[in-house]
Amino acid sequence: MFFVETLEFEGLGNRSYLAGGPSTAVVIDPPRDVDRMIAAAARRGVRIAHVAETHLHNDYISGGLELARLTGARYLVPADADVSFPRTPVTDGDPAEVDERLVLRAIATPGHTPHHTSYALEENGRAVAVFTGGSLLIGTTGRPDLVEPRLTEHLARAQHSSANRLAATLDDEVPVLPTHGFGSFCSSTQAEGHATTIGKERAVNDAFTLDADAFVERVLAGLDDVPAYYAHMGPANAAGPAPVDLTPPEPADAERIAVRLAAGEWVVDLRGRVAFADGHVAGSFNFEGSGKPATYLAWLIPWGKPVTLLADTPEQIADAQRELARVGIDRPAAAATGDPAAWVRAGEQLASFPRACFADLAGAYARGGDGERGADGEDGADTVVLDVRRHSERAAGFIEGSVHIPVHELPGRLGEVPAGRVWVHCAGGMRAAIAASVLDATGRKVVAVDDGFEAAAAAGLRVARP
Repeated sequence: MFFVETLEFEGLGNRSYLAGGPSTAVVIDPPRDVDRMIAAAARRGVRIAHVAETHLHNDYISGGLELARLTGARYLVPADADVSFPRTPVTDGDPAEVDERLVLRAIATPGHTPHHTSYALEENGRAVAVFTGGSLLIGTTGRPDLVEPRLTEHLARAQHSSANRLAATLDDEVPVLPTHGFGSFCSSTQAEGHATTIGKERAVNDAFTLDADAFVERVLAGLDDVPAYYAHMGPANAAGPAPVDLTPPEPADAERIAVRLAAGEWVVDLRGRVAFADGHVAGSFNFEGSGKPATYLAWLIPWGKPVTLLADTPEQIADAQRELARVGIDRPAAAATGDPAAWVRAGEQLASFPRACFADLAGAYARGGDGERGADGEDGADTVVLDVRRHSERAAGFIEGSVHIPVHELPGRLGEVPAGRVWVHCAGGMRAAIAASVLDATGRKVVAVDDGFEAAAAAGLRVARP
């Protein structure tokens, strides 16, 4: 009897899998921190005999090479992937015996990358699951534009063919187990639901309901921004990632934090956005540990810039360090936990800025017209509204008169933010808090709008809907 265990990595929106039989197993698309995979195998009492990559990943550093080294497993990598380390190259149709009567069979599915390979798990010659990586996802497919712009249309067309090949090869009841699509920017759109089968995808996925031309047109029209750090992931995976080091970083006191800020390094506060707004080290940036600190920090930070982490507890530091290592941000320069008042030198004060909702913003606009002042002593005449959502989100509706700079572009476009008090909003509040902290660090007067965008129109703000 076979098993499949799913390991979720919510911060990056991905999944990895451990699958096998009574004694041996295979790991599909492992993250860089491989201890969770090893622990999962130990709980089941199975030996990891194979580690398989569906493709060279663009959104995270793989742990496949290290896991294979630690366990002695065969490292299965698509033959056409250009890598600099020994591996077992796999081509279309190649089998790998996982356990008695259990085989992993490679299926060439180019599209997300030119060399992308899916793997069907077969028991007694019959497919019982298919690991589709960045090919066929839940209700969508992997995006085709992460390798080379000139290949994007070609790969989109290949993605359509690959999905249909899977459907022609596998029975409708076969579970589809993708790596991407659960928040990862590697998917064309986000997954709807948590489980699917070949048959379910036949009914709803554009790869099956549209012909190739219409599918390609829709995919290309829907492509969104690519996180900047993706440019570093593929080369790192091709070269062979170094083992991860998750030992605790050196402690930082108030003096050391001040020195690092003065040197232009990044000090990142992982606390919730409410606590950060109430009091934080001036010049620090807020990336909530409960959000997607790895994705957005890696997207915004100049690559290679040292990072010092601040948090309530050592556990929060450890969690963030693990997530950051998955995207190649290794070894925080230092870390501090506990009372934020201890993070500033004697005689210095914590900085702060107000939070608000869209109704408060509507009130600020009203005060701008009648000369009245709010409870904070500010009138609305200098109100600047900054929308930091992505382009695709703004295309669905935006506050009239707002300035649009996506949060990942803000550090390089600070000079484009008009003078005045900046009310920053996104779709829900997390990215607004990041942007507010970036502006606050430069000395700008900011208000972080911590509200769902759907509340803007209800508050009486004029929302343009193209």
